[in-house]
Amino acid sequence: MAKSKVIFYCKECGNETSKWQGQCPACKAWNTLEEAPSERIVAGKSVKTSVKVGDVTPTRYKDITTEKEVRTGTGMAELDRVLGGGIVAGSLVLVGGDPGIGKSTLLLQMCRNLSKEGKKVLYASGEESLKQIKMRGDRIGEFSDSLFLLSETNMTAVEMAIEKLEPEVVIVDSIQTMYEENIDAAPGSVSQVREITAVLLRIAKKNSISIFIVGHVTKEGNVAGPRMLEHMVDNVLYFEGDPSASYRILRAVKNRFGSTNEIGVFEMREMGLVEVPNPSEYMMQGKPVGEPGSVVACAIEGTRSFVIEVQALACNTYFNVPRRTAAGTDYNRVNLLLAVVEKRLGMQLSSYDIYVNVAGGLRITEPAMDLGIVAAVVSSFKGKAIPDDMVIFGEVGLVGEVRAVTQCEKRVVEAAKSGFKQCIMPMTNLENIQKSGQLKNSDIKLVGIRNIRELLNHI
Repeated sequence: MAKSKVIFYCKECGNETSKWQGQCPACKAWNTLEEAPSERIVAGKSVKTSVKVGDVTPTRYKDITTEKEVRTGTGMAELDRVLGGGIVAGSLVLVGGDPGIGKSTLLLQMCRNLSKEGKKVLYASGEESLKQIKMRGDRIGEFSDSLFLLSETNMTAVEMAIEKLEPEVVIVDSIQTMYEENIDAAPGSVSQVREITAVLLRIAKKNSISIFIVGHVTKEGNVAGPRMLEHMVDNVLYFEGDPSASYRILRAVKNRFGSTNEIGVFEMREMGLVEVPNPSEYMMQGKPVGEPGSVVACAIEGTRSFVIEVQALACNTYFNVPRRTAAGTDYNRVNLLLAVVEKRLGMQLSSYDIYVNVAGGLRITEPAMDLGIVAAVVSSFKGKAIPDDMVIFGEVGLVGEVRAVTQCEKRVVEAAKSGFKQCIMPMTNLENIQKSGQLKNSDIKLVGIRNIRELLNHI
C-alpha cells in the first residue's frame, strides 16, 4: 500500500522540514511553513532511475559554440525594451502584478501582435473560459488564425496540447490555478507551483518555446508561492501602478538576457493598454499654472528620465496630531523631509496637515525627488507659486544639505527637451557639469544650491 510522507515547505525559500515550526530554519522568515505531502513512496520497492552512466557525457567548454541570439519582437516597443530587445527562444518569463492591473490584457495584446506575424501562439488559461477570453479580446481588436486558446487547469493536458500544437509562444494564466495529478496537493500550493514551473522550464528549454507565466502576488507585493520560483525562471517582470489610475509601469526585476534597468510605461484605455513613448508629455497634461504647491521634478526610472509633477498641500489642522498623507512616494521619507524643513527653515508645520502627491498615479521613491517635495511644501506653506518653467531635483540630508544625484546630465537634457528654462540642482552636480564641459549649448539656466536655505532665494 502506498504511503504518503508529510513534509513542510517554506513558501519563501523552499526549505523542507519534517515538522512545522513558527520560523523557517533556513531563511528565518516567520509563519511561512506550509504542509504539503511529498511524492508517493511505494513500500518495499526501491526507486530506480532511468538515467544510465553512459548517457551522461560532459562537454568541454572550448567545444561549445555560441551563436548570436535571435529575438522576436512583440509588436510593443515598451515590452521589448523591458525584455532587452524582444523574446528569446526557449525563455521562461514570469509576469506578476496586483489583481486588475492588466497582466492578462498585456499578454493577450502581445499574442495578437505575434499571431499577426504568423507566429503560432497558445494561450492557456485556468481562470477564464474561452468565451470570456474572446470577449476581452474583442475589445482589443481583431485576431488572426495563428492564436489558439485553451481553458484548462490540468498541467498534463496543457503539456499534451503543447506537444500536439507545437507553438512558438505559450501563455500560462495563471500558474496558481494549474495542478499536476502526480502531486497530492491543492492548486497553488508550494509543491504544485514548484513542480509545474519545473515542467514548464523543461518544455521551454527542450523545444525552444518561449513561455510566459502569470503569477499572483501577495499583499506584500511578492509573487505568491515559493521564492525559488523567481530563481527558476529567466525573466521576472512586475506590472505596477494604481488600478484606479491610468498609467502602468512594467519593470524587470530579473533578466538573464538583458539589463534590469529598463521600464515600460503604458496607459490603460477602453481598447486595452497603449504604449507611452514620451512619459514627460503625458505627465505634464493638466498641470495647473501659477498655483502654489505645484513643482516639476525630474525622475529616473531605469535608464529613462522624465519630468513629473509633485504636489503638496499645507492647511491648518483641527486635531492635536497633524495628519500626514503621501501618495506616489514613500510616507516615511515625507515625514523625514517635513522634520528637516521645520528644523532647518524654522517653519512650524506641527499645526498643519500636510498632503503630498505625485501626479499621474506613478510611484517614485528615488532620493532625487527630495528637493522637489521640499519646494512643494514650502510653496504651499507660504502661498507663493514656483515659476512654471522651473525644474527642481536633488537629495536632501538631515542637516538640510543638498546632495548630488546620479545621471544629472540626462535629467537636464530631459527638462530642456520638455521646454523648461530653469533647473535647480545640487551644487556638486553643477560643478561636475561645468568641469566636463557638457551642456554648453543648452538653453536651460542651471542653478546649484548647497542647502535648502538657499532654495528660498530662488523660489
